[in-house]
Order: sequence, then structure tokens, then C-alpha cells
Amino acid sequence: MTRGIWKGPFVHPSLLKKVDKLKDKGKSQPIKTWSRNSTIIPEFVGHSFLIHNGRSFIPITISEEMVGHKLGEFSPTRKFSGHTPADKKAAADGGVASSAKPAPGASSPTSAKAAPAATTTPSKGKDDAKK
Repeated sequence: MTRGIWKGPFVHPSLLKKVDKLKDKGKSQPIKTWSRNSTIIPEFVGHSFLIHNGRSFIPITISEEMVGHKLGEFSPTRKFSGHTPADKKAAADGGVASSAKPAPGASSPTSAKAAPAATTTPSKGKDDAKK
């Protein structure tokens, strides 16, 4: 459920104070924040933030395209370390395990590709399938 329009976007009060102080000073020092649920407002454009992701601070510079989004959207909390080596090997083999041997009398996957497929018209419903 979204926040009511009459309430306006949520921005942590201490975050607003820090942005106002930086506007007065004119320095572009990054603002350190833990408030991932704060909405990015137009006053934040051009400022740099250090957003906490639970483990470390991620540096982000706010641009106009980010307005309306939450700060937490730009600092991922999970690190994707890749798939396991077995998954990578299976993908490289084309999904067929190299140690698997075909059953005796079964056609190989390469011979099935070489044979042309017969064209059939799809059935219209259950009545056609019973005939």
C-alpha cells in the first residue's frame, strides 16, 4: 500500500536538516545516512549521499532521474557472487551433462535435430482429439 498523497513523501527530518546545512555552506561533502526509506526529493539533486546497506556505506550522487524513488533502491543489500561452478559447467555443455550416457537404442540429440519434423495442424479442441 502506498503513502497517501495528502501526507507527501517521507523524508527523515534529520536528513532534511543535513541537506539544508550543505546548501548554506556550498560544500559538496557526502551525507551519511541510514534512512533507506526516505524518498528522494528535488532538493537532493546534485548532492552526494553515503547510504548504509546493512554492512557498509554505498556512495551515491543524486540525479534528476532518481527523484521519487527511495534511497534504499540505490544501495543493494545482497551481493550476487555468481552461480556455483557446477551450474556454469552445465550451461557451457548446453544443459546436457557430459557424464550421462544415452540409453541403448535411444537416438542421440544430434540425430533428432537432423531429421525434419512433420508438420501437423493443431487440434481445435477436445472433440478433435477423441476422433
